[in-house]
Amino acid sequence: MSSSERKETVNLVFRILGFIFLIAGVLIFLKIYSPVVSAEVVYQTSKIIPKKNEIIPLNTDFSIVIPKINVNTKVVKNVDPFDSSIYQKALTQGVAHAKGSGLPGFPGNVFIFAHSASNWYQANQYNAVFYLTNKLESGDQIIIYYENSKYVYTVTEKKIVAGTDINYLSNNNLNTKTLTLMTCWPPGTTLNRLVVMASL
Repeated sequence: MSSSERKETVNLVFRILGFIFLIAGVLIFLKIYSPVVSAEVVYQTSKIIPKKNEIIPLNTDFSIVIPKINVNTKVVKNVDPFDSSIYQKALTQGVAHAKGSGLPGFPGNVFIFAHSASNWYQANQYNAVFYLTNKLESGDQIIIYYENSKYVYTVTEKKIVAGTDINYLSNNNLNTKTLTLMTCWPPGTTLNRLVVMASL
């Protein structure tokens, strides 16, 4: 084999490897962000063809319905928000109610969180229902079903906070009946938190 043939073979091998790495990168990107894209497509479609019927909750034991962003999922009660082995497991079943926070119908702050992964490549393994909470605005409704009762909350505020900010978790003012939703932001990362606050 001549020198030019060897160079051509080496170049071909590198081209094939480059193509394989490119395809692998695209597939990884799609795997991670497909829940975000899927949620966005459903949301945009529902704006064009709005639903007129009330969403029937997944259950009335403890669930959350957010009509604007088509959320309808189970809430796993009393999940330790500081133990990742516990909350990561809960987030494969639904969204999580933080242990020690309030309960619907009682004074205090009901704290519910979702979409949390310890690594960017794990993000799509966990519940993606809160990916679109950034679409919520003041006045939008969040409905909680708890022990066969329905509680309608109205969004009052939305903000992005540092991933280390736990003030919203400990905000359990017994003189109010509030709801706080939290998710990682931007989607697929754990850099910050998106917090949505609502009043009963």
